[in-house]
Amino acid sequence: MVKLRLAMENTSIHILWKKTLGVIETEVSKANFLTLFKNTALLSLDNDTATIAAPSIMIIDLIQKRFYNLLKTAIDKNSGKNLKIVFIPKNINSKNAQKEKNGPLFVDDVIRKESAANTISFLPRVRKDYVFETLAVSGSNQLAYISATTVAGNLGRSYNPLFIYGPVGVGKTHLMQAIANDAYKKNPTIKIVYITSEEFTNEVVEAIRTNQTHIMKKRFRTVKLLIIDDVQFIAGKDKVQEELFHTFNILIDNGAQVVLSSDRPPAEIKKLEKRLSSRFSGGLTVDIEAPDFELRTAILLIKAKKYDVELPIEVAKKIAEKNQDTRSLEGDLLRVITESQTKKEAVTVELAARVLGNSQEDKVSHLHPDDVIKKICVFYNIKTTQIKGERRDASLVKARHVAMYILKKEFGLAYVEIGNFLGGRDHTTIMHGVLKIESLLSSNSRISEDIVGISGLLRE
Repeated sequence: MVKLRLAMENTSIHILWKKTLGVIETEVSKANFLTLFKNTALLSLDNDTATIAAPSIMIIDLIQKRFYNLLKTAIDKNSGKNLKIVFIPKNINSKNAQKEKNGPLFVDDVIRKESAANTISFLPRVRKDYVFETLAVSGSNQLAYISATTVAGNLGRSYNPLFIYGPVGVGKTHLMQAIANDAYKKNPTIKIVYITSEEFTNEVVEAIRTNQTHIMKKRFRTVKLLIIDDVQFIAGKDKVQEELFHTFNILIDNGAQVVLSSDRPPAEIKKLEKRLSSRFSGGLTVDIEAPDFELRTAILLIKAKKYDVELPIEVAKKIAEKNQDTRSLEGDLLRVITESQTKKEAVTVELAARVLGNSQEDKVSHLHPDDVIKKICVFYNIKTTQIKGERRDASLVKARHVAMYILKKEFGLAYVEIGNFLGGRDHTTIMHGVLKIESLLSSNSRISEDIVGISGLLRE
């Protein structure tokens, strides 16, 4: 009877995974499916936790970064549950599968326990390097830092909600993801959701469209820590605000922690319902000011270590003098590092002055955004109709995101303007694309090389 029951469970899991892969196959390119998903397997489904095997840590990391939401939506829909996903690096093939099936009945449990140290359970969309230890602190963000560390150590018991606001590029996202990482490190079993307001909006809309609001509500209302980034973008969206209001109340009543960020305080967010504005202001509201010169210098020294580069403090000061935006700081740092490595020169003040001088020259100001887009298309060997179109091939999406980033960082265009130049896209889509490239700059050398190459092409 035990063997029969286990066989039935294995069959059920196999069918569930086959259906899940069927959904994924229709949503991703053939190359992505064969590379990332073909050799995966659903090992078990216990206590609302799906344990998935993938051939390597690299594959797991790629699925995590690029297709986690798609995977979770597909497996939740087919299972009818709100599942926590755990990955295990493990090769799965027909011979191994047959061997395990014919082996002792407890072999799978033993393998999973022995592999616990290698199990990768992750927080979707939360960068592992965004921790408190890598955050430079000075007077401009000290209060926010202290508040965040307090919240991370006392979820639901200190400042609830914690509302952090400030202009773009001052470290709000780093601080919020540090809360998630710290809370997860202290207790990996708690349920944490980090999400942008755009993604929250999309989930609400999709749940209404598919008549699956119960699944969506369960996903957000059963967490211990809910973090929503750039919450100002829900303004004017009535259904989304209503869902967030009820979710907010339930979480607070259950002792869960809510953390929110915005570019302005709650009272200044136009078209935000008064009841939500009141809830947002009900805990602790702290602002992060633009970083001062000393903090910018410290940030550069920390980021340089991440790239394994010994950055002389005088060079850090030189870069800090040129820029006040922390995200642009990293871009300038990458230009200096790339130039140093390309020309095989030491990182010196003279090198930085040369690179930053070029980056500040008005050589691209005469270009019309459409000309910029054309040059980006030349670089990636695609057509302008493709970059402005709706197709979502990986290569086209990458080119679009890079175009969004360059039009924002090099030309300072507003998100709405960029959206208009790229086929009438919504400003939240543009913001997501810019943030995507910013996050990749620190982990994907190919992206930084592309941007440096395109910048050179624009200045020809």
